[in-house]
Amino acid sequence: MSSKSELLDEIELVLYPKKPLNFNYFLSIILILIFACVLVFPKIYIQQQIYFKSRDISKLKGEYDSLKEENRLISASVESIRFKNQILDTLF
Repeated sequence: MSSKSELLDEIELVLYPKKPLNFNYFLSIILILIFACVLVFPKIYIQQQIYFKSRDISKLKGEYDSLKEENRLISASVESIRFKNQILDTLF
């Protein structure tokens, strides 16, 4: 039984040889990871900055629209008061 298992082990070694990891392989993997990080992180940073700026712009746009509407209401109120004032001045 042991000869059969030894034979199977040898066949396995021939079919699937084990390659030891050397320093060059490790260095190339590290360099690939650093290169990928250099490419990916600026994109993430820029997208995050665009998101925050657009959120601020949206907030300011909402405030601008509400102030514009408030200005329209106040202008209408001033016009109404001015009209009443002119009518009352002509009656007295």
